[in-house]
Amino acid sequence: MKTVARGVLVVFTLAIATAIATASTPSNGVSVDCSKGQSLNQALAKLDKHSSNTVTVGGTCTEYVQVIDFQGLTLKGTSGAAIVQPSTSAGNLFNAVLFIQGSQSVMVSGINVTADSTTPVAGIGIGHGSTDVRLRYLTVSGGGIVVFENSQVSVAYVTSQSPGYSTLQIYDSSDVHVEHCQFTATPGSVWNVGIALGAAHVTMYATTITDMQVGIGAYQGSVVDIVNYDTYYSTGGNTDVNIQNPAGANYNGVQVDAGGSLNVESARLVINKAGQTWGGTTGGVYLSDGATMNASNGNLVIAGSNSQGVIAVNNAHATLNGASITSSGHGGVVAANMSSIDMAAGNSLSTIGGNAVDLFCDSTSWLTGTANISGKPSSNCANQMTSETVALP
Repeated sequence: MKTVARGVLVVFTLAIATAIATASTPSNGVSVDCSKGQSLNQALAKLDKHSSNTVTVGGTCTEYVQVIDFQGLTLKGTSGAAIVQPSTSAGNLFNAVLFIQGSQSVMVSGINVTADSTTPVAGIGIGHGSTDVRLRYLTVSGGGIVVFENSQVSVAYVTSQSPGYSTLQIYDSSDVHVEHCQFTATPGSVWNVGIALGAAHVTMYATTITDMQVGIGAYQGSVVDIVNYDTYYSTGGNTDVNIQNPAGANYNGVQVDAGGSLNVESARLVINKAGQTWGGTTGGVYLSDGATMNASNGNLVIAGSNSQGVIAVNNAHATLNGASITSSGHGGVVAANMSSIDMAAGNSLSTIGGNAVDLFCDSTSWLTGTANISGKPSSNCANQMTSETVALP
């Protein structure tokens, strides 16, 4: 008689147990057609929050939809499905047209969500420890998306446009993955930030941010990772994060402060025509107050900045490897107020050229590794070293 290895038996046993558990908790399907006067909130109120449920949504639902303490919920829109802000108050502490609180494994797909961008109402709000929330194939107009209080969200194939402040806000130790998205401001708007972070983390690739005063703003120690990852979708095709400014309203492509960091690793960060012609601290990447940046493998490209290319001030630091910073109206690489920028050695040299001044530093700051820049960049920096360090013992 053949014997079965203990490890194989364990695998078989787990597989059978999983199958039994899955069979005992079947997914339930519900349809809601708001064009016939039905209510999405009323349908949700009738569901078992601890079972897997799929709600198919049709028509325009003019109501504040609340998904609170659900586990395993899918909201799937049919063609033209929408949730629109009503004229009445939301009636909860966090105003959002679609509000997801304290929920796990929630999918929202194929629905247009519209808020009034002139009032402090988010299009989608996700908070209070919600995890594994997936936003897919949505158009969010006005109000944007807000993630807060230690929540984890994946945003893919989402268009967020014309916000009151930001198309995507991430706060309070929350973590968001962004891919294949479009974030766009309304030309002429007073102040818009594409992705705004406060003490939070975002990982992103294959996304375009257009006409924001700040493309990505990472505040209060936030971390921005530009990384090509395949957790949810295949990463074939263009993986660039593009920050574009055709309207000329931009101040900074990326702004990082207060000990935060920008890591440009396995996807390119491409910033075009950032900053304002009067200069100052506007430009492609602005690091301040202890912020850091590490851009490796030629993945940072800043072209045609109206002001600075990369500027580090107030004890900020950057390491650039193979970066391309060209045709800036002021400085290409700028360090001031006890800051440093290292042009690191790698597989290719950095291209810093065609800027009004390619290399600039004040008397308290340093540029190192300048031998790792191709050609002969112009310089207005007394504290620069061709090597990355002084001679070491």
